[in-house]
Amino acid sequence: MISRPADRSEARALSPAPAASAVPLFIGSEIYRGSSYGSRHPLRVPRVSTVMDLARVLGWLPAGRFRTSPRAKPAALAMWHEPDYIAALHAAEATGEATPEMRARYHLGTLANPVFAQVFRRPATGAGGVMLAAEHLARTHGVIHVPGGGTHHGLPGRANGFCYLNDVVLGIKVLQRHGLTRIAYVDFDAHHCDGVELAFAGDPGVRMISVHEECRWPFTGALADTARGSAFNLPVPKGYNDSEARAVLQGLILPRVEEFQPEALVLQCGADSLLEDPLSRLALSNRAYLEAIRALLPLAPRVLVLGGGGYNPWSVARLWTAIWGVLSRQALPERLPDAAQAVLRALDWGGGGRAGPEPVLWSTLLDAPREGPVRSEIRDRLALLARR
Repeated sequence: MISRPADRSEARALSPAPAASAVPLFIGSEIYRGSSYGSRHPLRVPRVSTVMDLARVLGWLPAGRFRTSPRAKPAALAMWHEPDYIAALHAAEATGEATPEMRARYHLGTLANPVFAQVFRRPATGAGGVMLAAEHLARTHGVIHVPGGGTHHGLPGRANGFCYLNDVVLGIKVLQRHGLTRIAYVDFDAHHCDGVELAFAGDPGVRMISVHEECRWPFTGALADTARGSAFNLPVPKGYNDSEARAVLQGLILPRVEEFQPEALVLQCGADSLLEDPLSRLALSNRAYLEAIRALLPLAPRVLVLGGGGYNPWSVARLWTAIWGVLSRQALPERLPDAAQAVLRALDWGGGGRAGPEPVLWSTLLDAPREGPVRSEIRDRLALLARR
């Protein structure tokens, strides 16, 4: 069984004011501008830098709300990662290559986890931003957006699934180190959060909820997998639509977060569940993410919102910018002004021979709704999870 707080009324009384009452912060870095996993990798496309550019031209990112991400030091990374792996990652950046031993032992220098110029600095910056956000939230309440975070596959002693470090785990561990005992984690990425589940399986103070595409790498997160009582996993079929996402939100995510009465809520908003993404077969619009975020924000006094997967530069940029708009309480335009459109028009795939986007992907911020039938697979799986 999933553990629940013994006295919810007491927990609610002791919680600070809702997160929506605080001024939101955005943590980013210029390291994402121009750094790439290489011309053949799905992460060759710009993402965080485009979100920063779009938010600024829209007037949504004044200096007072922006913080530059620090780079986490090896000693801080050792809160989760093994020191010899951290040293190997540092050495791979210094030499520009991975030795055969590094490939075999640490999975560095592979097609999924290549060695590139910023192979230590970039993930360490993402981790530093998430850990800084967690430090800040642990001392107060509010909302912080770190779109460079969300690398939920990283393992203690090796790279895994494009993720060299696991900033999600590190951020949650920082919150725990500061005495928070109820942390909810909700993962919207198309791929299961195997690294996060490994870290917190059996931890009654962390409730994990993952909604991910079935039969897709890393092939973990089965419906019956409870992570020793700490997780609800919902694999969904290809074509997962906005109506199904709403059913999942109402039938699984909101009730299981609300009953847990979290002191902090961490949201992983990988954009690869969107219809346009090349690495999944799901069919959400960005409105489905925004609906979930709006519903979840009041449920915890501290909310940390991360990025994650997402390999179409236009759909990623539009989603994460829209998320920041919601978090910072902006009116989301149906049609983007010319300056914002120019940011999106300037993007490309960075190689790979894919066709450019439909014009709607650079002229609008919000997708058209992608509603559809709620299939029996979704209803049946929700019913099973409801009985747990």
